[in-house]
Amino acid sequence: MTSLDIFSSTATGLGAGLALIIAIGAQNAFVLRQGIRGEHVGLVVLVCMLSDIVLIAAGILGIGAVITAVPAVVVAIRLAGAAFLIGYAILAARRALRPGALAAGTQKGSLGTKAALVTAVTLTWLNPHVYLDTVLLLGTLANQHGELRWWFGAGAALGSVVWFSALGFGARFLRPVFAKPGAWRVLDALIAAVMLFLGVKMALGI
Repeated sequence: MTSLDIFSSTATGLGAGLALIIAIGAQNAFVLRQGIRGEHVGLVVLVCMLSDIVLIAAGILGIGAVITAVPAVVVAIRLAGAAFLIGYAILAARRALRPGALAAGTQKGSLGTKAALVTAVTLTWLNPHVYLDTVLLLGTLANQHGELRWWFGAGAALGSVVWFSALGFGARFLRPVFAKPGAWRVLDALIAAVMLFLGVKMALGI
């Protein structure tokens, strides 16, 4: 095992991790919204990062084989996740229809610490794609690297740390744009659409 081998496996893991995580999804939309509002950003980002690290490690340890062997588990997670996403979409749509609750400086529509924590955990762990992509796919890719599999995993984990940190803490630069209620209305409408689309798609098993 050379330094070049370690670098190559880590870089490959970083690229694979970023490729899977950057796609627009419910989790990213939530992190973005919390980042713009400046509410519990550190907590939400930490939950997302640690969850990914645990899931990546689980995949490397072979938990993906268990998931494949017991498909009923994925089905149960899929249905629960679909119900949560559709419910969240309805809440986001209600926010979009109430301009008075959308100003960036108001506390209306804010999430408490517990609610933010529960939402971040739910959007992560009730997403069946997390188990299929992060656990099964990344786990399989990592184990193809043999003794370097943990370096691949470290790269993938680094991708999560970089992405969620940039998304959550970098969102504050968008605050001037979202100082206007109309901008929040558009964002929440988009979030509602994304959540509803993903929820219906998840419920149908597509």
